[in-house]
Amino acid sequence: MKVLFTILSLFCLLCSCKESEKEKIARLVREWDGKEISFPSHSVFTIQGKDTIDFSFADAEYKIVTYVDSVGCTSCKLQLPRWKEFMHEVDSLAQGKVPFVFYFHPKDVKELRYITRRDAFTYPVCFDEKDDFNALNRFPGEMTFQSFLLNRENKVIAIGNPVYNPKVKELYLQRLTNGKMPSSAVAMTDVSVNTANMDFGTFPQSEKQEYKFVLTNEGNNLLVIQDVTTSCGCTKVSYSKEPVRPGASLELTVTYEAEEKGHFNKMITVYCNTKASPLRLMIAGNAK
Repeated sequence: MKVLFTILSLFCLLCSCKESEKEKIARLVREWDGKEISFPSHSVFTIQGKDTIDFSFADAEYKIVTYVDSVGCTSCKLQLPRWKEFMHEVDSLAQGKVPFVFYFHPKDVKELRYITRRDAFTYPVCFDEKDDFNALNRFPGEMTFQSFLLNRENKVIAIGNPVYNPKVKELYLQRLTNGKMPSSAVAMTDVSVNTANMDFGTFPQSEKQEYKFVLTNEGNNLLVIQDVTTSCGCTKVSYSKEPVRPGASLELTVTYEAEEKGHFNKMITVYCNTKASPLRLMIAGNAK
């Protein structure tokens, strides 16, 4: 079972990556498969950084653990609304028996409190100001490999961020339901994009920017958009959820609202039933 699971993990992670990334991902899977995660002996969990709560997860058959470091945009990394959606889905399948363990190493505690309040995130979180959790485990530096599915012995049985990659999400759900979760696999097709990069140039910070990326189904099967993620909360994407017929096109409307002045580069990641998935689209500009 362990060998089979490792193969499945590799397949789900590798099938959407460039050749240059495959060796790194394979190495990470090998390094972390079966590795025991250690937890600090005195972790304080709170609700939105205020109310301390007695949070125990030691006896759970499975647990999902996420560490977020202090590098870069905190709001972009947290993606709390997406975590809430995933948590609701897991709770529905597992009758609320799978705890989610969040360790956030904040660069600004006040900002982190604000974000959890803004996103109405009322699940226990450890604000790990001294970064003790990472000191014990030395997690990978890439955000996508700082989430884990653990068994009762706190050993890793899956690695990857389920809110950023639908294939990893499916892998987690399959494992949590002992393979009873129906697979979302669909027939593959081909897709073309009008452009992968859009530069808005220089514009006033107060002005909302919008662009429509056009995806055209070049294959013989339906094109299915499985998920779309963004690298920052200031970037929103809207699109039709209907499958796209061969020869037809789909518009991804990307809206950017600058939270601060300066140059920016933001990524939109599109997961779909193509060999090139995920598609990575970029927007750039200078808000003044």
